[in-house]
Amino acid sequence: MGSTRNTPGSAEDRRARIQRMRASEQARERRNRLLFIGVSTLVVVGLIGGGGYLYLQKADEKEQTQAAEKAQAEKPVKGEKSWKAEELGRDHVSTPVSYPMTPPVGGDHNQVWMNCDGDVYEKAIPDVNAVHSLEHGAVWVTHNGDADPADVVKLTERVRSTPYSLMSPVEKQEGALMLSAWGKQVTVDSADDPRVAQFFTKYVQGPQTPEPGAACTGGLSS
Repeated sequence: MGSTRNTPGSAEDRRARIQRMRASEQARERRNRLLFIGVSTLVVVGLIGGGGYLYLQKADEKEQTQAAEKAQAEKPVKGEKSWKAEELGRDHVSTPVSYPMTPPVGGDHNQVWMNCDGDVYEKAIPDVNAVHSLEHGAVWVTHNGDADPADVVKLTERVRSTPYSLMSPVEKQEGALMLSAWGKQVTVDSADDPRVAQFFTKYVQGPQTPEPGAACTGGLSS
């Protein structure tokens, strides 16, 4: 009875086949890695490109909005009341002052200003200190009990994001929502009234400011 033995040639054939299989597998793995890297790169580039496009789009929209607000600010504010600067006193006093308008838009005032770096006061603040803030170029937003709470919230957000502005209740004012600057005042219908943005753009550190650049911090905080 004969027996079958592996010859050296057949063993070498098996090793060669194994090596070819391994080489083929390694080549396949390399192709898969390169494909994965290529796809990932395209995805990242796409995300960066899309993000860049969205960023540029947002920046362009912001510039357009600012340009529109600036153009609008150059126009008169509808319904605005104005007082001549030379008719408004600017002396520092330590006694109460009787102002001819509510809220006051100028006149003699206390030597300490109300902080107006986007400060929102829940209670009434002294007129004599708030007027000093107006002298520094601040816009003062005021409201009374007739104001819609939703409007108060929206105006609060605007003030808090705007240096040289402050907000407080003034119960005796005629309008539910009023905006004041030095020598300027307007009653608005709501927080979405376009005159709000116009008034802010026009008068926050605007040309009416007697002391532009003066501080809105380091004063009275309550």
